Amino acid sequence: MAIIDKKLMVVGLGMVLALGTLGFNWMEAILPSAEAHGVQAQLQSRFIRIEDETFNRQSLQTGETLCLAGSFVSLVERDLRGWNSIFSESTNAGNRWEILSRDPPGNVFDIPGNSEIPYEICALALEPGVYHVHTQLNVATVGPGLGPGQTVVVDGEFILKEIPYTNIAYQSIIIGVGYVITFATRPWQVI
Repeated sequence: MAIIDKKLMVVGLGMVLALGTLGFNWMEAILPSAEAHGVQAQLQSRFIRIEDETFNRQSLQTGETLCLAGSFVSLVERDLRGWNSIFSESTNAGNRWEILSRDPPGNVFDIPGNSEIPYEICALALEPGVYHVHTQLNVATVGPGLGPGQTVVVDGEFILKEIPYTNIAYQSIIIGVGYVITFATRPWQVI
């Protein structure tokens, strides 16, 4: 009797492995699939809230511009420094946007305590796909936060941009100098 039970267990396990190898997902056949993503809310609720996030369009062609606008509302009394960007999730491996303009301008800007700062970020769509796009605000010493976001559909052909090899070479030199300084001043910590 024990031998038959072991044989049934081995055959059952073999069938499960074989069906899994063939790509048959029996859970999908029984249960409908669901997809979702989480939005980090800690930053908005504790330090800065992204309000009135609006998009100039929900669908566009590659080569066209997507603009996100709204306001950053400081919820603390102290001054902070931050930089804004676009965060996008997609069904493909792309997520290709080229930032064209930012307001407030520059990479890093000051956020006075208890203030409201209007913003706008415009980016060029470089790759087709279905994206869920958010305003991303990175606050120094705090971390990133995301706006509510919206689904954006991009159609068209891929736009390939040249890789700025001079920037890569410059960054490699800076990293190399940093390593040399680290090895020269603290060799016992590197090992």
